[in-house]
Amino acid sequence: MNPSTAPIIKDLVLLGGGHSHVAVLKRFGMKPLAGVRITMICRDVQTPYSGMLPGHVAGHYRHDEMHIDLAVLSRFAGARLYRSAVTGLDLKRRLVLCDNRPPVPFDVISINTGATPDMSAVPGAAENAVPVKPIGEFIERWDALCRRAAAHDGPLRIAVVGAGAGGVEILLAIRHALAGSAGGGCDAGFQLFAASPEILPEFGHRVRRAFRKILAARGVAVHAGDPVVEVTPGRLRTAAGRTFEADEILWVTGARAPSWPAEAGLDVDGNGFIRVADTLQSTSHPGVFAAGDVAAVVDHPRPKSGVFAVRQGRPLARNLRRALLGEPPVAFRPQSRFLSLISTGDRHAVASRGPWTFAGRFAWTWKDWIDRRFMDRYNRLPDMPEAPAADLPPGLADPGTIADLSAEAMRCGGCGAKVGASVLSRVMARLAPVSRDDVVIGLGQSDDAAVVEPPSGELMVHTVDSFRAMIDDPYLFGRIAANHALGDIYAMAASPQTALAVATVPFGPEHKTEDLLTQMMTGAVEVLDAAGCALVGGHTGEGSELSLGFAVNGLVARERIASKDGLRPGDVLVLTKPLGTGTLLAADMRGKARGRWVSAAIEHMMQSSRAAAECLFEHGAGAATDVTGFGLLGHLAGLVEASEVDAEIDLDAVPLLDGAEETMRIGIESTLQPENMRLSVHVANHEEVCGDRRYQLIYDPQTAGGIVAGVPADRADACVVALRERGYGVATRIGSVHARSGQPSRIRVVAGRPEVSAARKREQLLREM
Repeated sequence: MNPSTAPIIKDLVLLGGGHSHVAVLKRFGMKPLAGVRITMICRDVQTPYSGMLPGHVAGHYRHDEMHIDLAVLSRFAGARLYRSAVTGLDLKRRLVLCDNRPPVPFDVISINTGATPDMSAVPGAAENAVPVKPIGEFIERWDALCRRAAAHDGPLRIAVVGAGAGGVEILLAIRHALAGSAGGGCDAGFQLFAASPEILPEFGHRVRRAFRKILAARGVAVHAGDPVVEVTPGRLRTAAGRTFEADEILWVTGARAPSWPAEAGLDVDGNGFIRVADTLQSTSHPGVFAAGDVAAVVDHPRPKSGVFAVRQGRPLARNLRRALLGEPPVAFRPQSRFLSLISTGDRHAVASRGPWTFAGRFAWTWKDWIDRRFMDRYNRLPDMPEAPAADLPPGLADPGTIADLSAEAMRCGGCGAKVGASVLSRVMARLAPVSRDDVVIGLGQSDDAAVVEPPSGELMVHTVDSFRAMIDDPYLFGRIAANHALGDIYAMAASPQTALAVATVPFGPEHKTEDLLTQMMTGAVEVLDAAGCALVGGHTGEGSELSLGFAVNGLVARERIASKDGLRPGDVLVLTKPLGTGTLLAADMRGKARGRWVSAAIEHMMQSSRAAAECLFEHGAGAATDVTGFGLLGHLAGLVEASEVDAEIDLDAVPLLDGAEETMRIGIESTLQPENMRLSVHVANHEEVCGDRRYQLIYDPQTAGGIVAGVPADRADACVVALRERGYGVATRIGSVHARSGQPSRIRVVAGRPEVSAARKREQLLREM
């Protein structure tokens, strides 16, 4: 077995995408550990590098240059990436509690979630000031601040509370950025508030003197030794009783920890930070590790600085590996002195280490080189050869587990490959499928089959879909698989009634199989319940890969059923979701897709088409089909042929997922793409448009794609508006239906209309704002 196919024995869970954890992922990717499954839980798919934030604000770095793509790095490490916020820990049951998914089990856990400025001690600060951390949220606020500054009538008044390195750097960066946008002059006033008698109290007098001169030269009013004691909308009040007006108030004070580590029972210090030994293990729970700002090393206290989190990455990875293998951890001693490089906003910086200090452009160049080298380490990952066959390492599993796994090669086929009844019954007991009066015998009432009563006067619509997991998150995969299966029901104007599931899970220890099945089926049942579709049974077996499918039936009145022959000349073709999931998922498997592209694609795949179908039929759609495996062209060709009409697709109007054109341009396509391209026989002008990458995307196989329908021309614009109001933000007109001009029916593809291209660019800009 190679590490990626070995049965899962232990789960390593990484909470947070901080600087220490990116190093852990890189090291486990370079040297995988067979039998260990890594799961990173983080709110964002990209993690910012704090050292480059001031440079980004000042305009020296683009967004991607200062972010590490956690999705790509996780793929490199063979890790699952769950986008969730942690709400708590159940240390007794070894579970991570999340805000948007079932609990995640762990055997060993590491915490690197960072910290946020402490705003709790100042009344009104949390409501009226903008914290600089979490950085991701601040960047969004910074973009909005720039737009407000451009539209502001008169000088903008900006106050920064906190005069440590972070506060000074961010103030000077903002000033430089606003000066640039004002054509060289800074049409803004800046004030810096320090509770301590000096700015930069953690640095020597030479550094403080250099920055006092810089701040004075740039017109920054410094209020030292007079802490802010109250914040109201647009106003600060200090301990001396002075008040100051401000249009923007930024908070960069001392850090605080999240509350859940202490609530879980971990040993924490007076500020809530997790107390850890020299091994980075919790002093109260040895199976819990912590690093970075959220941790407090008991014997070696250090300031909250990214440089320490970066340096902790290597010893943390080493001790996590040793803990998984049952080996004793190794102590780590952080450095007492470190190089500090504080930027001044204008491609200059002040460098210091101990008593040594110098300033100027070279210091900035040095800092820029160090920062870019750090980012390249994680954004330019090496191509790793396929891992050789590997046995489970000694110490990973106990003798009983090894004995169970030794029978893997003798696993039975047929009914012997079913998941055990005890596992299945426990999972089913946790699910709460929606109940329906027309289900006579449903889930848990029979081992053999469900019994459903068909309503009088309605037709039954049957469909089936199944595929292997295309993402590493079983919960999201379950949601996507259920949405995909329901698409055909909605496209026929029917309402879902019942579903039977067919699931395959990889062989492994019973408790790992149980969790995997629970995660997947919880996501699926949530979607089915929202659709009013009762899960009435199914079959679960063992296999080499995780897969899920559903046989779904729906109900529709005979006079309402939407058949494929309902297109009429003059209809407008309306598409509800963008294209590109096939190429993006293929690129993701190769580590070639940006995490934010894949994340956006997943969001679209998880969006139900129920409201879209209802809207289309309310606006007179005569025929519709969901866009799935055969791509837009293949599914539309079925409608055109059945309706005996021709159609036209305008490539400039077809919505595409971010990144789809880029991945198609570098030659990454789904394995089904070549087969789908054979459907070009339905295109009247294939040779004319085949060189356009967007043309190739209308053949791209979609998972849980949107619906394409023919809507009467006089109702098409209102339909698009209504679709967007219901949450389908890129729904649009993509073409038209015409009388058949010959045999067989044909589809013409056009591109390059300047007015349409301009409109598409305007829409793209609006979506990005």
